Amino acid sequence: MSVNNPVAPLLAANSTLILDGALATELEARGCDLSDPLWSAKVLIENPELIYQVHLDYFKAGAQCAITASYQATPQGFLRRGLDQAQSLALIAKSVQLAQQARSDYLAQHPQAAPLLVAGSVGPYGAYLADGSEYRGDYSLPQEEMIAFHRPRIQALAEAGVDLLACETLPSFSELQALLTLLQEFPTLGAWFAFTLRDSQHLSDGTPLTEVMALLHANPQVLAIGINCIALENVAPALQQFAALADKPLLVYPNSGEHYDAESKTWHACGGAHGSLIDQISEWQGIGARLIGGCCRTTPQDIRQIAASCKA
Repeated sequence: MSVNNPVAPLLAANSTLILDGALATELEARGCDLSDPLWSAKVLIENPELIYQVHLDYFKAGAQCAITASYQATPQGFLRRGLDQAQSLALIAKSVQLAQQARSDYLAQHPQAAPLLVAGSVGPYGAYLADGSEYRGDYSLPQEEMIAFHRPRIQALAEAGVDLLACETLPSFSELQALLTLLQEFPTLGAWFAFTLRDSQHLSDGTPLTEVMALLHANPQVLAIGINCIALENVAPALQQFAALADKPLLVYPNSGEHYDAESKTWHACGGAHGSLIDQISEWQGIGARLIGGCCRTTPQDIRQIAASCKA
């Protein structure tokens, strides 16, 4: 059974595949309070129409791939809100349906934009903990427990028809091992893997990137490898390391250049001149980045600029 790779034909036809930007930032701009352990998954319960609107805005801005609102959507997290397993899995499926509906509605008006992808977001165990540990990787579970944590969401995303998984903001080598093992249960489903880093040579948990790349090497279910949710100034050095080691297309979707406070669940401007995301696109492309978008605090305007830059 061969792995479905929807990324390859898009990269054969385009120098860059444009990803979307932040979901939570746009939801907050529409009045949502996300200071909650469920973060943007809370809106799946309370106001799913807003998630559809944000996906549609990103497609209108030029994104070729929507990332679902399932990053922090797990049965364990929803249980804290009194939802049972069936209700939780229905909400995870809903995150896919909202992105698919936005894609359908956009393509009805702009058929020439096809194909557009829907990537099912799989956030790390640290995101469920909601304490900022997805930037540290200082947690551990036995591998069977980690697999059991991730299985229901991945199964729900697969059954809802995602084109691929976005295993993102991963800080932990042992969690990566668990996800790769779990993916074997879904042999036709591919995924990209985007990491958070301690520095340009190490995962957040301290694992050397050489070890990470050796594990991912030649795995047909790994469709792209890269970084997300990191500060702009760290992108180029990290990408250079990935480019030297990886045998897959490189992806990058960094933050806008602000610092996250996990305690208050708020963002703050950092000191220093980092430049803007758009100023650095050509450098990233020169290093080898092929899938480019934005993570926290980025907007449809950022994606519009990236799309325009990549088509210029």
